[in-house]
Amino acid sequence: MSATQKDPVLVVLQLTGGNDYLNTVVPYNDPLYRDNRKAVSIGDNEILHIDKDYGFAPYLAPLKKFWDDGDLAIMHGVGYLDSPRSHFRSMDIWHTCEADKVGTEGWLGRVAREIDPKKENVVTTVSFGPTLFRALSVPDVPVACVAGPLEQYGFLPNIQEPEQRLKILERFSRMYKPKPGSGVMEYLGTTGLDSLKGADILKVAPERYKSTVKYPDSSIARKLRGIAQVHFAGLGSRIFYCDHASFDTHAGQQPLHGTLWTQVTEGLQAFMADLREHDASDNVIILMFSEFGRRVRDNGSGTDHGAAGATFVIGDKVKGGHYGEYPSLKAEKLVQGDLNPSMDFRSIYSTILDKWMGMDPVPIVNGTYEQPAFLN
Repeated sequence: MSATQKDPVLVVLQLTGGNDYLNTVVPYNDPLYRDNRKAVSIGDNEILHIDKDYGFAPYLAPLKKFWDDGDLAIMHGVGYLDSPRSHFRSMDIWHTCEADKVGTEGWLGRVAREIDPKKENVVTTVSFGPTLFRALSVPDVPVACVAGPLEQYGFLPNIQEPEQRLKILERFSRMYKPKPGSGVMEYLGTTGLDSLKGADILKVAPERYKSTVKYPDSSIARKLRGIAQVHFAGLGSRIFYCDHASFDTHAGQQPLHGTLWTQVTEGLQAFMADLREHDASDNVIILMFSEFGRRVRDNGSGTDHGAAGATFVIGDKVKGGHYGEYPSLKAEKLVQGDLNPSMDFRSIYSTILDKWMGMDPVPIVNGTYEQPAFLN
């Protein structure tokens, strides 16, 4: 890589709970859509047409702008065979790329380990949220987890004297020093200590941040603003992860689904504007996914767990358009009443790993998958 070339950065935004595919990318010309959606369908006069067959729900207007600019790729029918319709199991499969057994390593944890095998940068991966996402979890691979506003993030922020802080960090490490044969405590000791070091590094990001972009007042917008702050600080972070919830719209789907998507899309609009204002968008792509779609027929108030869904990739280097086939809504083509997956999610990961991160995807996704060509 040349001295002037920027390292590629991946931002993952997880739509937790199972986003309703049919009410996100609406097949408005298919009469089966309205036949199955008596309670929750999007009105014809509300749909934002993106071509002669498909349109966005009105609350996805910022995505429509990305689409019009050629910066949005829509992957259709994404999932895997024999979907269990379980939030926990499905997320586990997406996070570990293990569909036939319970995985022990997160796919992005493997990516981080390959980027920085010697752990020279403990903020290679930064996660915004109250928990460590399984996708990032690999023993002895550090992840900086930011649970709240970045400005308030840190370890014992009132202790400024470096030598005193170092002593406390060493004490923490000894406290979790494992007994022989103990793997859990060793994991706590190493990753915990690395996370505390990461907190010290990340505290400079808000201090360096200046922007004219105003972010909306929502939890996902605050997370995205934090990602922008760290990205601009030049700390060598390559993987960012955040989520927004809950898309589990069994009841009261309207207006809940629209509220959730408004928060996501307005947050993304501000985030991309911020990146571009700082000339920092050309080496960033955003992967946006949910663990499954929802049932074709509504339940009178919402939609239940389904199978195939839509996955989105946004960025200046993205080759916008449709990828894959929108699954048929015909009853004989459904699987237990759900859209039948037509694209394995690991295909999307494989493209990102190969074409964006410059890595061999096979050992990370546990196999060889066809790569949709959504990256320039």
